[in-house]
Amino acid sequence: RSTMSSVATQRLSTKRQTLDEAYAPPANFLEIEVVNPITHGVGKMRYTDYEIRMRTNLPVFKQKESSVRRRYSDFEWLRGELERDSKIVVPALPGKSLKRQLPFRSDDGIFEEEFIENRRKQLEQFINKVAGHPLAQNERSLHIFIQEPTIDKNYVPGKIRSN
Repeated sequence: RSTMSSVATQRLSTKRQTLDEAYAPPANFLEIEVVNPITHGVGKMRYTDYEIRMRTNLPVFKQKESSVRRRYSDFEWLRGELERDSKIVVPALPGKSLKRQLPFRSDDGIFEEEFIENRRKQLEQFINKVAGHPLAQNERSLHIFIQEPTIDKNYVPGKIRSN
């Protein structure tokens, strides 16, 4: 009987975790997806917006999970704010695609599924590059863009301090 239990414990012998490892904070992560494009409105009032979903454990973000809807012009707003207020080189946004907005097209222009999908991917790359930058993570404009239901364009620019 005693030999049985010693065999069982031998099989389970794994490297013991040190206290430092056991209490280390989990690796930092920040995941942002741009998903679910929806086109709203009719005629000249049409626009497409996208869901920005974020999950993180970075202390600088108040909410660890958020979901907001943003349109292309909101991305332009964010880019302008970061260019003005931060020391980072802000990546380019996908182009304005003015040609696609010309009348008399045989397709649906900027409301074509393929165009929207390409733009979605590019906006996702843009926001991930920006949000992944440690200096951008302290900018209030990024937090408003990712976490506030509506963008307050009269906000007071500045830095966010993480505790």
